[in-house]
Amino acid sequence: MILFAVVVVSIVTLVHFTASKIVAEQSRAQQQSISPAISLIVDQLLKPLHVSQTLAEAKELKDLMKNPEVDEKTVFEMLRRLELEFDMEFFIASDLTRMQYNSNGTKLALVEGKVDWYFRYKEWQQDAIADIGQWEDPNFYIDLKVYDDKKFVGFFGISKSLDSFVDIFAQYKALHGYDFIFVDQDDNIALSSDPELIVNKTVFTTLQSLEWYEGLSSERIAKGSLNNALVSINGKDALIAEVKVDPFGWTMYLLTPLQARQTEISRSFIVSVVTLLVIIFALFFLIYHLLYHFKKDMQKNFQTDPLTRLPNRNKVELRYAEMLDKKQSVGLILIDIDHFKTVNDTHGHNAGDQVLRQIAKLLQNQLRDGDVVGRWGGEEFVLLLPDTTADQAFEVAQKLRENLAKMTASTGSISLQVTASFGVSHTDTERALTDLLGYADDALYQAKRDGRNMVKMQLAKAA
Repeated sequence: MILFAVVVVSIVTLVHFTASKIVAEQSRAQQQSISPAISLIVDQLLKPLHVSQTLAEAKELKDLMKNPEVDEKTVFEMLRRLELEFDMEFFIASDLTRMQYNSNGTKLALVEGKVDWYFRYKEWQQDAIADIGQWEDPNFYIDLKVYDDKKFVGFFGISKSLDSFVDIFAQYKALHGYDFIFVDQDDNIALSSDPELIVNKTVFTTLQSLEWYEGLSSERIAKGSLNNALVSINGKDALIAEVKVDPFGWTMYLLTPLQARQTEISRSFIVSVVTLLVIIFALFFLIYHLLYHFKKDMQKNFQTDPLTRLPNRNKVELRYAEMLDKKQSVGLILIDIDHFKTVNDTHGHNAGDQVLRQIAKLLQNQLRDGDVVGRWGGEEFVLLLPDTTADQAFEVAQKLRENLAKMTASTGSISLQVTASFGVSHTDTERALTDLLGYADDALYQAKRDGRNMVKMQLAKAA
C-alpha cells in the first residue's frame, strides 16, 4: 500500500508539471499510451527479476546447490512447485554437478564447448544477467549467480518464451503506435515490438543496422546516448526516450511518433515519463530488500486459516498437487461438526470459535507425519492421507469420530460435548481435488441424513 501510494503521488505530481505545457486532450491521450508501457516493463522484466532474486537467496535452494550429491528428485519437485506458484519456468545450473535442471523435468549436461552461456557468464562480474537462448525455440532468460559464503555454486533463474513478448508488444503497438526496442550490452536487439527485429535462430539484429540509426549525425552517435534524439522512421518523425535497465546492462529505447508541430510538447512529456520510469525503478529496488525479509511470513499467512492456524484451502490444494506429483494414493476425509449453528446461537460465536480451535488441535494430534488437516470453511475440516488405502482412510475417520465424541470442549464457562459427521473418498490415480471432494461430500450428506455422528464412504468411479 505504501508503494502504491508513493507511485500514485509521483504520477499525480509529474502530470501536474506536464499539464502546463500540454493541451488537456493531448495530455490525456499521451498518458493513456505511456501508462501501459510502465506496467509492461514492470510486469515483464522487473517482476520476474525480483521474484528470481528473492528465491535465489532462499536457504533451501543454496543447500541443494552446495551439495555435491544433488538429490535430483528434490530439485525437480522444488522447481515444479515454484513454476506452479509463480507461473514461470525456473532452472538451476549447478557448478558442482555441472548439470542444468529445468522445471519442466528435463536436465542438460553443462559441457564446455557445447553449453556456451554457462562458462561465459560465469566469468562475468555481473550477478544478474539477461540473455536470449535455446535457438530452436528462443527464450528470454534471467541468470542469477548463487553464492554460498561468497563461493560460486551455480546459476538460478527463469525463462520466458519470446513469443509471449512478441504478442504483448504487438498489442501495445496496435493500440498506441509506439515501438519498444531493448538492446543488450553488445548492442544486439534482444526484445522489440517489431517481430522482424527479434533474434532468428542465432542471428541478432544490431542497433547499428537499423535504417534510422544510420541516419543519425556522427555528433549524436559520439555522445553515446540517443535520449531525446529525433529520427525519421518510414518518413515519419519519432522521438527517442532512452532508459538504462541497470540490472541487466540493457538499454530500452521508446520510439514515440510525432508530428512536426508537436515535437517540443512531446519532448517535454517524454522527459516526464522517463523520470517516472526512473522513480518506479528506484522504488522497486528500494523495497526489494524489505520484501525479502517479509516474504516468508507473508506467504505463511496467505496459506493459514487465522482462527485455527490450520492450512487453508490454498495450502490444502498445493499439498494435494504435491501428492499427485509424487504418484501417491490419497485418502480424503471431509468433516462437518454436527449442529454447530446451535452452539453459536446458544453460547455465542466466541464459544464457537473456541470449540473449533480445540477440534483443530485434536485432529492435528491424531494424524501421522505427512498427513494434512486443513480448515475447509465454516465448521468443515478436510484431511489428506497420502499412501493410504480406502479401508485405512475409513478406519482413521472412525477413530477420529470416536475420539471427537469423547472430547469435552471447554469455552471457559461451560463444557460442551460435540460430534461430527464424516465423508470419506479415495483415489489412487491422478484426479482433480474437486472430483474427490465431490465424492466425499456425497458421503458426508449421507452420514447427516442417516442420523449424524457417523462415517460414510463413497469411492471415486474408475476412469
